[in-house]
Amino acid sequence: MGKNLKRGMLAAGVVAIAASVACEKPAPPAPPPPEVYVTAVVKKDVPEYLELVGQTEGFQDVEIRARVEGFLETMNFQEGSFVKQGDLLYTIDRKPLEAVVAEGKADQATAEARLSRATNDVTRYTPLVAKQAVSKQELDNALADQEASRSQVAAAKASVEKATLDLGYTRVTSPISGLVGTTNVKPGNLVGRGESTLLTTISQINPVLFKVGVTEADYLRIARQVTAAGKSSGGSREGIELTLADGTRYQQTGKINTVERAVDPTTGTLGIELVFPNPQQILRPGQYGRARILLDTKRGALLVPQRAVQELQNLYSVAVVDGGGKVSFRNVKVGPRVDSLWVIEEGLKGDEQVVVEGLQRIQEGMTVSAKPAPATPAGNAPTPAGEAK
Repeated sequence: MGKNLKRGMLAAGVVAIAASVACEKPAPPAPPPPEVYVTAVVKKDVPEYLELVGQTEGFQDVEIRARVEGFLETMNFQEGSFVKQGDLLYTIDRKPLEAVVAEGKADQATAEARLSRATNDVTRYTPLVAKQAVSKQELDNALADQEASRSQVAAAKASVEKATLDLGYTRVTSPISGLVGTTNVKPGNLVGRGESTLLTTISQINPVLFKVGVTEADYLRIARQVTAAGKSSGGSREGIELTLADGTRYQQTGKINTVERAVDPTTGTLGIELVFPNPQQILRPGQYGRARILLDTKRGALLVPQRAVQELQNLYSVAVVDGGGKVSFRNVKVGPRVDSLWVIEEGLKGDEQVVVEGLQRIQEGMTVSAKPAPATPAGNAPTPAGEAK
């Protein structure tokens, strides 16, 4: 009995083990490493620009004012057109001033006649005094009348000259060649009473000025650049680009014209005037735009696509994949952006690959399947690391 029981129990254990083995499933294969797209770090020379928002002004803005009182008779230009120096703009009624000129000439003639009579008296009395035919007092009176008459003649001539000058101001001409604005006064209105009435404004717009304000720190950078450029170009920073309000690039490049004497204490900025050629008169006073000044060029800078950079609480990082497909995250210091790329100033070497797609699926130390990212458009094609542009 005992042997039979042991045999039965042994057989049952063998059956149980066989059943257990039969029920176990094979272990699933390990998942493949996640796929990510990588690109090589770009190495090339990167220009460093300073962008400044500003507004255009005429190179010379001249206010045209009425210098004499009178009724405006004619307006001889088309508003918003270009006028040349010396072109007639307005005429003011001449008749009252012509009468003043005529009156002044009559007073001058009267004063000259008095001078002539006084001169004759002096000529006649001088020999008679020597003969004691007339008194010395009479000669002195004649001499005084002569001096008074000379003064009256001089005053009359000055009055005639002033009246003639005022008469010339009835023809208002353009002092410069440029773009004339709209008129502030129409024919028929009285101008010049009590003040010099503003008639219109003319702006010389070729070249045109572009005024910007820069901080003290940016001014120092510009000043150093101008000093360095002065050794070869006479100290004038040229090649400044201008972007217009519609986002297009202005065809002409400009240069620094003048710098204000002092920093504005209310804004902490320093005014700078840039000058741009404007042969086609595209730029008009009052337009806004952005000037871009080249300050320096970073030689052999390292760049990565902007989408490869992760930002968290002002900390920037990129994911680097080594030759074995292992991922490591690097904290980096970023610089300026260049098109779709970002300058990396610290944290990368020039012979590494960074992840641009698939960042959300990877972790530190993970092994991945790295594939090259799609080619960049020809216009923004990067230079491979190790080749300076």
